[in-house]
Amino acid sequence: METTLRDAARAEDAILTRAAQQGDAPALAALLERHRPGMRAVALSLLGPGPDVDDVMQETALVALRRVADIRDPQAVGPWLRMVVRNACRSLLRESRRTEPVDEVPLPPDGASPEQLLDRHALRDWIWEAVEKLSPALRLPVVLRYFSSGVTSYQQIAEACAVPVGTVRSRLHQARALLAQTLADTSASAHEDTARRTEASWREAHDTLAAAERGEFDKVVRDRYSPELSLLSGGHRLGGVGLMLVGMDSDLSAGVRQRPRHVVAGRSLVVWEMDLVNPPDAPDHCPPGVAWIMSLEGGRIGELRLYHATRPAARRELRAA
Repeated sequence: METTLRDAARAEDAILTRAAQQGDAPALAALLERHRPGMRAVALSLLGPGPDVDDVMQETALVALRRVADIRDPQAVGPWLRMVVRNACRSLLRESRRTEPVDEVPLPPDGASPEQLLDRHALRDWIWEAVEKLSPALRLPVVLRYFSSGVTSYQQIAEACAVPVGTVRSRLHQARALLAQTLADTSASAHEDTARRTEASWREAHDTLAAAERGEFDKVVRDRYSPELSLLSGGHRLGGVGLMLVGMDSDLSAGVRQRPRHVVAGRSLVVWEMDLVNPPDAPDHCPPGVAWIMSLEGGRIGELRLYHATRPAARRELRAA
């Protein structure tokens, strides 16, 4: 009898999982509710009682929304969800010890990147619609945490947003709670095509850098950036359009090139993560990468935050601290 019930439960899991992978939001909600006791038990065993357990449960729901397409065996959705919880707990514990996090969710064996998974995710447009309804202060840490590839730890987000780590935790907690309601409110509304917007942003990133190498960066800046642009790093305003042009020209003159590695594109917030390629005779001229975190106002970029990736040596020093 027990085997029969277990097989029936797994068969129902498979039906719900396949429906969720086709964009059925109620099916995903049903899956999360069915497996909530087991997921919560895993979180409690690793974290103990406390508010972190609720945060991990909310985070797991968001990860499930983004990554349900990962699941190769729909009958194994329960173990997959518990693995997401386990990895989120371990990431939280690592971050509390100021070490570098690893991916929150194991990628499928085909080697697809998180961005590729998001692009083929049937629920992606619905998720983005909910994210866009958050306030700018809450939207930025959410986008970095769940959609960027290299600015995901609490410490990195804190540096990019120029706020304490505790504020990042608080804002993510608020954002996850609001997203749960917003997702419900927007489930039946029309959603934009996120994949098309991301593809267009990829092209724009490549075209921008190509124009810069041709000496035409000023034309791109005039077309896409506000004349009142604020260029920030570490929360400090460094300057505006003029400094942006000088900075790009200085890097190119030094032989430094940028190559797009990852793109996140919302209506109001765009992130271009770039690899920085230094010249052979000056391999340490620039850090290994930079993220352009751009806020849009009226279709033009009004604020550009630059977040430079930490050098490997600096990461080792951080872990040793």
